Amino acid sequence: MTLAHRRFFLPGLLLTAGVNAFSTLPIQHVLTTTTCLFSSSAANDAYGPSLPDLEPMSKRLFLVRHGEVINPGGDRPVYYGAMDVPLSELGEAEARAAGDYLQQFDLEYVVCSPLKRAIYGAEQVYFRQSSKPTFLGLQGFKELDRGAWCGKTLAEIGEDSMARFDDCDESVTPEGGESFPFLKERVLKARDQVLDKLSAGKTAAIVSHLQVTRCLLSEAMGIPIEKMVELKVATASVSCVDYDTVTGEQTVHFQSFKPEVGLQASKDGAN
Repeated sequence: MTLAHRRFFLPGLLLTAGVNAFSTLPIQHVLTTTTCLFSSSAANDAYGPSLPDLEPMSKRLFLVRHGEVINPGGDRPVYYGAMDVPLSELGEAEARAAGDYLQQFDLEYVVCSPLKRAIYGAEQVYFRQSSKPTFLGLQGFKELDRGAWCGKTLAEIGEDSMARFDDCDESVTPEGGESFPFLKERVLKARDQVLDKLSAGKTAAIVSHLQVTRCLLSEAMGIPIEKMVELKVATASVSCVDYDTVTGEQTVHFQSFKPEVGLQASKDGAN
């Protein structure tokens, strides 16, 4: 596989990294090269980070994580992965705030994971759109399946096992679960389905999960899969990526922007 150079910009910092060029499916989009990143900050106005107009041959995806959930372990936080856990009241409020923020954009599609915490968030986006977009649910955007680790604490799983898992050592993949490489492959296939459906010059929102959003952002930013766990993606936050259908360029305009609407901080532990 060939290597491509990507550059991404942070305030006062220029980084260049060699990364594997995109080659997932035989479809119309070959996505590589330059990435620009502007992280969220308190300086963003009430409508969120500034965005340039979408180029006629580009497609824009807003990546939305679901809100805070009710951890199935209660006071004993456990990993839940692809378990269909419900949102907390705060999580529902966070999802509504994300929907309010996205109301200003004309979406052609609203896409979500089949898990109810993502469906709720997608509904909040959909019902706030003045011209109703197409609503799609895709299995490929389901959260990482933790398999036999579901319902267990980090101590019960073992810190060493989790560290090796995060480093993409597939030999420690839990029984019945998925590895990060497996997850990323299915997530990118689902993303490409969305990009194939989305018209040039149009925008879609994908409401999904922490590890799913990390897969999408790490691909766009050229971050190795074994490092993607370092990406910060807050509950009910929004990230924005443009895909140029001509050059293959992926541009991250902002990452993990969370509308400030006076809500308390969410609990975001084992996942």
